[in-house]
Amino acid sequence: MYFLILWMFVRCFQSANLRINKEIYKPPFFGYFVPPEYLCTIETNEKNMSLYLPQNYRNLLGGVEQTEKAIKAVKDMFQDNLSAQLALLRVTAPMTVLSGTGINDDLNGVERPVRFPVRSLDERPAEVVHSLAKWKRLKLAELGIAPGRGIYTDMNALRPDEDLDNLHSIYVDQWDWEKVIRPEDRNLDFLKRTVRRIYEAVKVTENKLYVEFPQLVPALPDDIFFIHAEELLQRYPNLTPKERENAIVREHKAVFVIGIGGKLSDGSIHDGRAADYDDWSTPNSDGYEGLNGDILLWNPVLESAFEISSMGIRVNPEAMRRQLKERGQEEKADLYFHRRLLAGELPQTIGGGIGQSRLCMYLLRKAHIGEIQSSIWPEEMRAACHAAGVELA
Repeated sequence: MYFLILWMFVRCFQSANLRINKEIYKPPFFGYFVPPEYLCTIETNEKNMSLYLPQNYRNLLGGVEQTEKAIKAVKDMFQDNLSAQLALLRVTAPMTVLSGTGINDDLNGVERPVRFPVRSLDERPAEVVHSLAKWKRLKLAELGIAPGRGIYTDMNALRPDEDLDNLHSIYVDQWDWEKVIRPEDRNLDFLKRTVRRIYEAVKVTENKLYVEFPQLVPALPDDIFFIHAEELLQRYPNLTPKERENAIVREHKAVFVIGIGGKLSDGSIHDGRAADYDDWSTPNSDGYEGLNGDILLWNPVLESAFEISSMGIRVNPEAMRRQLKERGQEEKADLYFHRRLLAGELPQTIGGGIGQSRLCMYLLRKAHIGEIQSSIWPEEMRAACHAAGVELA
């Protein structure tokens, strides 16, 4: 075993652009629990990309063919379970939207979309979607869906500014879903009930997968634990947000962190969230602010908290005005999507995205998202993964 680990280190040193960084003890998304001797830092184009190589990793499914069968099984089962739990209709989704409409997801406000001119529209610029967070709400208005029902899509996106690592790729695939709700449903209890339904869909998929692939032993707890980002800060004041997630998810295994995007008592935010879809500023019944959050699971392969979904009750006109003002983005009120929402032309909704490759990665016990999806990876990352038995598509 020691010889194998030494051989892996030598392989890393053999690459001109790859080094083992033993000084990194608090990597950006695995937190302080990861032993530094298993973390590679790849230096490519002046950009550092963290790569965690689990000790003694092996593909539980035996090979690529079984992995592909299991991926299909997860995707088929989960979307049926999700649709049944939330009463969702599948709809076809766009891969591009016109620029300047406010329809594309700004994510954290700094990521650049893939943009191009459309010749047949007099060179008007269009862009590849980051997500469909706002498009879905327009679609629900167009379809006239009644409260209690909604839609989901197979969303494919490109995010070229992602830092590539075990969890992040420039290619994003997720089930983007949105459901019409009543104004009186804009509360924390309704949010929690919806989260529990999604979690139940994940658990049912995990159990069904176990029947087909007995080597994939279920690991999820019966219930998901809820905590607000401010409570996390108070509990772990000396840790970074990602380290707080690791600490709480290590303990509870399945956690929903509430209030992502809103200011905490120390003036920081737990994580970035755009101002124009999730409601992270409305006071809730727990005495904090926010009607949104992230679903996090404990990943036994990566030994870290593992986000599979970002979701929440969406902004109403009052919350959008408040959040745009807080972010200094009031000029967005003149964009197409924002004008319609502020005019009361769009339904009240709850929605989110559930990563398809992420969920497959978790349920199939994979170490890298590149074992699930085909994307672009640095050659140095491919070499290091191959040496550790992690085969990227």
